[in-house]
Amino acid sequence: MAKERIDKIFSQLGLLSRSECKRAVKSGLISVNGNVCRAADEKADPDIDAICYRGEAVDTRSLVYYMLNKPSGCITANEDKNAKTVFDYIDDRRTDLSAVGRLDKDTTGILIITNDGDINHRLLSPKYHVPKCYEALVAGVPSDEDIALLERGLDIGDEKPTLPAKCRILEVNEENVRGENADAIEDHGPTALVELIITEGRFHQVKRMFEAIEKPVLRLHRSSFGPLELDTNLRPGEYRELSKAELDMLNEASGRD
Repeated sequence: MAKERIDKIFSQLGLLSRSECKRAVKSGLISVNGNVCRAADEKADPDIDAICYRGEAVDTRSLVYYMLNKPSGCITANEDKNAKTVFDYIDDRRTDLSAVGRLDKDTTGILIITNDGDINHRLLSPKYHVPKCYEALVAGVPSDEDIALLERGLDIGDEKPTLPAKCRILEVNEENVRGENADAIEDHGPTALVELIITEGRFHQVKRMFEAIEKPVLRLHRSSFGPLELDTNLRPGEYRELSKAELDMLNEASGRD
């Protein structure tokens, strides 16, 4: 990566504002490759140079990639005055992080977070048909005709029908089940856990697809995104960095060398 100003690097990391960085430089609190920084406009390569603040190494990598096990009850947004967001679970304070796509407030599962705008765009682009796998607990049991509709593509109120999907019933439960937003156990009758794999990301798409076959979603979980499955070692709200092998798989899935 090209060299950038020290104050810009710290600002993008969310560690210091530019004015705070200038004061830190004047106090001799920032060093680059062991040499005390003398000016806030001094330049460094965040991917190569060793940058320290108050004697501690700073993670200045230009690009980072995380997998979060999104819990229910938080929204996919960078900030919100009234609700907890997925970024409240991320310790990295970089100001340029974004989620790859969105999961509804009550939807759980794998969420990729990065500041790599190119791969974010590619993973969501219809051009590359990157699959997303969901496990939906629905009221009622989809019939063979319902599954055929889901797989063929159906009208959910948009200009075009959904693209072809893959669908299978994982299990059927004859007992009543509490919905994610229900105040009490409702008489849904039988329910089914259904796996649905789609290659789009329309607004509330999975829920709308099941509503179209009159099998409303009670709970929704995304188990995989492209070639990456949710790490079962991550508890809800926990995250970790992607490995090089995982990033290589995402690059391949998104058509990037």
